Amino acid sequence: MESLIIAAIKEKKVLSFTYSGHTRIVEPHVYGINEGARQLLGYQIRGSSSSGTIPEWRRFKISAMRNLQILNEFFPGRRNYPSSKPSHWDQMILVVE
Repeated sequence: MESLIIAAIKEKKVLSFTYSGHTRIVEPHVYGINEGARQLLGYQIRGSSSSGTIPEWRRFKISAMRNLQILNEFFPGRRNYPSSKPSHWDQMILVVE
């Protein structure tokens, strides 16, 4: 799963996966570790969510992601974060350019 996330970030390709019973279509921006858990910060552009509207920034625990696929859909690159910088990370492994 890690190799797919890294490839999607490097190639600026959209990811599809199931998380908390919802299909998520996400532009992956930051892959890292926070509070000991590997996580993905992404901008969800389609799909569904029980916690808010779409599009929206969301963090996803890698261990809870299912059916991960790289779509044949590109995104232009880094979006502006609401606070102009990514939220806290213990370690950033990869950030989209």
